[in-house]
Amino acid sequence: MAHAQEIRNDPKVWTYLLCAGFLALCLVRIGIPSAPYFDEVHYIPAAKALLADGEWLNREHPVFGKQLIAAGIALFGDTPLGWRIMSALSGTLALFAAMRALWFASQSRFASIAFGILLASGFFLFVHAQIAMLDIFMVAFFMVALWHCAAGVREPETGRWRLAIAGVALGLAMGSKWNVVFLAMLPGLAFLACRMTAGRRRLLTSQRGIPVPGISLIEAGVWLGLVPLFVYWLTFLPAYWAPYKPLEWGGFIALHANILELQGSVKNPHTYQSNWTDWVLNIRAIWYLYEPADGAQRGVMLIGNPLTMLLGLPALAWCAFAGLLRKRWDALAVAVLYAAALGMWIVVNKPIQFYYHYFLPSIFLLAALALALDEFWKRGRRWPPYSVLAASVALFVWFYPILSAAELKGPRSFAVWTWLYSWR
Repeated sequence: MAHAQEIRNDPKVWTYLLCAGFLALCLVRIGIPSAPYFDEVHYIPAAKALLADGEWLNREHPVFGKQLIAAGIALFGDTPLGWRIMSALSGTLALFAAMRALWFASQSRFASIAFGILLASGFFLFVHAQIAMLDIFMVAFFMVALWHCAAGVREPETGRWRLAIAGVALGLAMGSKWNVVFLAMLPGLAFLACRMTAGRRRLLTSQRGIPVPGISLIEAGVWLGLVPLFVYWLTFLPAYWAPYKPLEWGGFIALHANILELQGSVKNPHTYQSNWTDWVLNIRAIWYLYEPADGAQRGVMLIGNPLTMLLGLPALAWCAFAGLLRKRWDALAVAVLYAAALGMWIVVNKPIQFYYHYFLPSIFLLAALALALDEFWKRGRRWPPYSVLAASVALFVWFYPILSAAELKGPRSFAVWTWLYSWR
């Protein structure tokens, strides 16, 4: 009967509707600007080169994200739609998977729906679902991994195939962009920590106990450790046949030293560079576009939703408190994921950093806010959740013109949205 109640509460229909609406909005003006902008000038030529003769350009990043852009071009032609369609689809997948992950983690209908609304109106996801950059692919596959990990814990009878999917998704996330590498270790480490707390005498082979009964630690190591690494390696197969400086057989590990060197080689100051404190306080924007394009003045600004990026901070503190003292494992997981996603940028040796590196942490921030709003909801105090969700959507509508490259009145139009001088 409890399972039947869970099925009735599952917001799957609302999830589909919200994702369909999000995709439809992403496709509006997806062809504008009609020329590559911001980092598209690197990734679109790299995708075209893969299609033309298999040449591997832009070697400071893995190959798979550029392969996805190339797939869009192969399906829809060398057009703005072809460049960006895979980003729109991946952004929609990220939204769907994130909502399903929080549903399985929390079993809260309201939290899942609220998370979807916050994420869709949080600026980050929408902006990256309309531009041919690698971050959206990384985020989408990592959300898929979290979805199936959470579902495997909730429904152990499906655990084996869900952990297998999670392992493949982790490999594809790492193959899209390295920013997720530290986070990709967490599902396996969490499984190990949970199984160790069970105090099993046969730690490696026992299939009893949390987090997924029926799966031994050895098997979990395969799905969440070996499979991601193998899939990650598979994404590099085209590099072995590149016409110029192909990846040599046996040179896979050495390749990563070269990638690390390229990642750390950019040291010249940049107009839009920032650091993690700027991201947390939402005080440093990036203008992906601001110039005359397609017959009008247009702009695309990346900044977090001014309301939810700040409200999410006390929500994170609540999640940490509830997780540690009340044993709310969903809240603790969100807090840990945020800390790991942000902490990487505090310690990593990357001289020049940008606000888009906050993409993954911002998702967990909004998940924390959704769980905090759900706490109000459960206590019968409905006006705070309704107010926050309505305000988040209202701010998205207000900022929509400079999130979507809409036609602006003139060169000084940016002043309408640059509430802080550091957003200019």
